[in-house]
Amino acid sequence: MTHELPGLDVAGLAAWLAREHPELAGSDGAPGLTATLVTGGRSNLTYRVDGAARPLVVRRPPLGHVLSSAHDMRREHRVITALAGTVPVPGTVAVVDDTEAGEVTGTVFFVMEHVDGAVLARPEDNAAWTRAGLGALSVELAEVLADLHATDPAAVGLADFGRPAGYLGRQLKTWRRQYDASRSRPQPLLDTLQERLADAVPDDGARSGIVHGDYRLDNVLVAGPPEAPHVAAVLDWEMATLGDPLVDLGMLGMYWDIHDLTRAAGVVGVAGAIAPGAGYPDFAEVIDAYAARAGTAVPDLAWYRAFACYKLAVILEGIHYRYTGGQTVGAGFDTIGALVEPLAREGLARLGATAPEHGTTAGGA
Repeated sequence: MTHELPGLDVAGLAAWLAREHPELAGSDGAPGLTATLVTGGRSNLTYRVDGAARPLVVRRPPLGHVLSSAHDMRREHRVITALAGTVPVPGTVAVVDDTEAGEVTGTVFFVMEHVDGAVLARPEDNAAWTRAGLGALSVELAEVLADLHATDPAAVGLADFGRPAGYLGRQLKTWRRQYDASRSRPQPLLDTLQERLADAVPDDGARSGIVHGDYRLDNVLVAGPPEAPHVAAVLDWEMATLGDPLVDLGMLGMYWDIHDLTRAAGVVGVAGAIAPGAGYPDFAEVIDAYAARAGTAVPDLAWYRAFACYKLAVILEGIHYRYTGGQTVGAGFDTIGALVEPLAREGLARLGATAPEHGTTAGGA
């Protein structure tokens, strides 16, 4: 397979569209099809495709080192398709196993419609909206998450999408395997955090719902006028399953407060747009908005905030592994491994554990 772009054969995609979806290829078969790698992603590769009847997006697994149970294109396609009309998601076109044919990606990939909107990934991205608008967007971000968690999985065809009972324990085992598969250097603080989390797993038997798995501001598309931005689409559903919804709040909170951590570690491209003075409220206000929409109080999130730190640290360690092996596409990978130890330290602090040197303690929400 000849790649016109790393990971995607554009000519092969044009041929596939003309054969399988002529209504999208157009009357001329899309000979002028072009694709651009969407920057900012650290996992699955995402391409914007132009020149078809309308703009499209292609998602495929990362190049090289792919961990088992991760980067499942079929699951991501399924959950996005099922949630149409429930929370804002792109329309889907098809999921394809191209492993043997090698026509387009040589992997399983899926195609979805392009949604107009901006990704708020850096503080400078906030300039298009007012402070009040970003405050209102923060509330809507919490409300969309509450709507997701309130969705009955069976009602949208996702009753068998996961096993809620014992979800947190299985998550720890899964991420332990991912960590073990990506080890390339000592990480004693991360090892300690892993054990502390295992010793204090909450009882998740009373809570279950659809979990996004990586819910944060820069995983949504934002559109609208300066004073009234809104969530146009929620993206990056590769970790979605059924389980304890509080993991999404823990992840959202970790990213909400990560700015200082990344700045101290000298890492760019992870903190997103939530910076002091931009108009975003404290995370406690986000929790209040979620609770108001959900109609229920939110319990202490200390364990979930610590688990979010652990999960991101393992993900970044995997990216560091791929970077050192020359198996990444895009910029910003050279420093990303420097955030693993600070995340582990922060996770231990969330649990009230003492870490060497400048560890601190932090509360739940």
